[in-house]
Amino acid sequence: MMSRRLFVKQLLGLLALMTGGAAATRLFGKAAPGDPAAPPVQPELPVPAPASQPAASGAPLLSFFLLSDLHISAADSSIGDKLHLALKDVSKFESSVDTIVFGGDLTDFARDIEYNQLKKILGAYKLPPYYANMGNHDYYDIWLTDRGAFSTETMPNGKTDAMARERFMRFFGYKDKPYTDVWVNGVHLILLSQEAYVQEKPDVGEGAWYSDEQLAWLEDKMKAHADGKPALVFIHQPLPAPGTDGGTHRLIRAKRFRAILEPYRNVFVFSGHSHRTFVNENHYNQENTFHWFNNASVGKTRGGTSGTPTVQGMYVQVYPHQVVVKGREFTDRSWIPGAEWTVPLRV
Repeated sequence: MMSRRLFVKQLLGLLALMTGGAAATRLFGKAAPGDPAAPPVQPELPVPAPASQPAASGAPLLSFFLLSDLHISAADSSIGDKLHLALKDVSKFESSVDTIVFGGDLTDFARDIEYNQLKKILGAYKLPPYYANMGNHDYYDIWLTDRGAFSTETMPNGKTDAMARERFMRFFGYKDKPYTDVWVNGVHLILLSQEAYVQEKPDVGEGAWYSDEQLAWLEDKMKAHADGKPALVFIHQPLPAPGTDGGTHRLIRAKRFRAILEPYRNVFVFSGHSHRTFVNENHYNQENTFHWFNNASVGKTRGGTSGTPTVQGMYVQVYPHQVVVKGREFTDRSWIPGAEWTVPLRV
């Protein structure tokens, strides 16, 4: 049974949500132009309590950083400087960091020179094990000529999507596929990757295409969560409105993706791609049967003040009874007010 104390705590959280969120009418606070309006919030998900409240006793099972949209660029060294800021914070962090997840768009154009730059930056720090998935920019080499000039007229400029996948897999040590899963401290991380871009499938645009094989793989991996163990699923492009499939800049086969996750009660989905700042924007979407958090960007977060870099990411802690998510500003090593959520696990 729910204790009186927990009931009161969740009731207070619900009242706060009702009074503070009445103006939120889009998918994520300030939605991009053209985004569909969000349906009403579904009532079955637990109401999050502010992460600033005292945490329950006991150490987390897993603590990690999610760093999305690095956009390492051979043409702009300031982008690499931003990743340095993030990794300096991560490597000297006051709490444990068991792993790092890089959430797609690791590079701007997916060239060897950019992967070499990324390797050099990562090698400058003592870091925990890290994993990654692919975003649309990790296929962008097809837009460049041999001289590095952007050319849509001559695309694919002698390149292929397969070359981009192979370059990504070689960098992260993936053997056969650009998607993978790993158990860290007993917590399951499932990383899905865009499998094709416009050289192989011209109709995908900037959307995320997942094959039948990858979706069947996801369905099989989710079977380990029939007992309610939390599953952390990482995608790059965000989801379209519930009940629809996505197009460009969205997860394309979204109806199938949602159907696979629907039977499981403690699923957390993390996306990137939008580059939206955590400041004054809601990044926790409760429209689904799962919890969906949209990350900001290390390399190109939108919304920073003129002349001041904005470098943001997520810190996630998984406890036996709850998951805590916090937005982090790496330039001054601070937590971002309002970007703090504590989600109790359903039993």
